[in-house]
Amino acid sequence: MARQQERARRTRAALVESAAIEFAKRGYAAASVNTILEGSNATKGAMYFHFQSKEELARAVLQAGVEQFTALTERWTRRNDLDPFEALHCLVVDLAELFRTNVIVQAEFRLIIEPEFYADVQSGGSQVWGATARQFALRAQKEGLLREGVDTEKFTRVLAASLAGQRYMADLTELRGDLADLFEESLEVVLAAMASEQWHEKFARQGWPECRSELPES
Repeated sequence: MARQQERARRTRAALVESAAIEFAKRGYAAASVNTILEGSNATKGAMYFHFQSKEELARAVLQAGVEQFTALTERWTRRNDLDPFEALHCLVVDLAELFRTNVIVQAEFRLIIEPEFYADVQSGGSQVWGATARQFALRAQKEGLLREGVDTEKFTRVLAASLAGQRYMADLTELRGDLADLFEESLEVVLAAMASEQWHEKFARQGWPECRSELPES
């Protein structure tokens, strides 16, 4: 029984990963179920045992992407050795690396901007790391690191939109290798407008600390 359950778990995981590769490459509508099956070494019967349809498989990929983002953001919110903006900087650097290397995350981003899944954006990965960015902004506000009167909702909304735009443009212009620099650029522009003089003075002296990545070793 345990062996059968493990085999079923591995088959499901292989299907999700193979589907992610296909969705990231072709999008939802053009994705081929046969190609997904070939990549997973699963039979059609095995696929339909786990997933009722291609849409259900795509939603499994979306959920897997959210789980990746959740695991990463939880690790960064537990860090207490950095100020909130330093931790946010390191988080966006890790996000860039996750987007660059993780096919599940790449597929989640591709799927979430397709018409079939527009409604899912409210529960997608951007909501996860956006909520974490707001946590850091609220901490920064309490510590006097935001300018007086700054709206933390606006801070989060502008930063999230900028990161999403940088991610999208990186795909269009094939600049994936520079995504961390682009994400850092977005954060620095938002901070230039909203961070306190106290924080800017510290940043001018010290710059960004070196990030110890919270991504699991591959």
